[in-house]
Amino acid sequence: MKRPSKFFSILTTVVLTLFLLTGAVAVPILWRGFYYGQIDALSLPALTGFSPEVIRGAFDEVMDYLVKGAPFGTGELIWSESGMAHFADCRALFQLDLRILEITAALLLATLLLTASKKLTLHRFFGRGPCFWAFAAMALAVLAFGLWGLLDFQSLFTTFHTVFFPGKDNWVFDPRYDQIILILPEAFWARAGALVAGLAFGAGALLTVLDEILHRIRQPKSVYEQLREKDF
Repeated sequence: MKRPSKFFSILTTVVLTLFLLTGAVAVPILWRGFYYGQIDALSLPALTGFSPEVIRGAFDEVMDYLVKGAPFGTGELIWSESGMAHFADCRALFQLDLRILEITAALLLATLLLTASKKLTLHRFFGRGPCFWAFAAMALAVLAFGLWGLLDFQSLFTTFHTVFFPGKDNWVFDPRYDQIILILPEAFWARAGALVAGLAFGAGALLTVLDEILHRIRQPKSVYEQLREKDF
């Protein structure tokens, strides 16, 4: 067995953190059922005056553009050139998230195969492997942004757009010209953020537990433990 690598342990931690984050973000992007469930939960037909069919049609057309590269449209809802430009920026971010997810998944699979074949051994800092440290980083991020969102979601929402859409203000929609904003209220984004945070935290915790169990199983037994097994 090769000497445990600190470099690849740190690299795996970073890759795993990115995988957890982009994977969690990809769920509401790819799983449209989450949004469909919010139509009734947020009383969107009553609030907007649009039927559930119109709302779903508008959402599906926007998501087809963002994910599948279909022509832009918002169903029966009115849209502007400025609004379309913002969704073009969103499309680039969505595609970036999915590409990072694919790359990190491939790197983690390669790492898993190398460690399983004992061609690579990852160093365990303070007795903990990359899964624990990736989970710790994710937990701290979820806690920090979760508290920020609870205390001032509007500030978090504004900061997010300022960082990811620098120098632009077309993300501030006027419902008279871009009716899509009516079916994507702040409450929906808050719930989507909570979903992403919960998935990232839960997946990280699960991987950490599984990694610890596997480590204990594979860890060489002491002479004392071996003698006890022989006695029984």
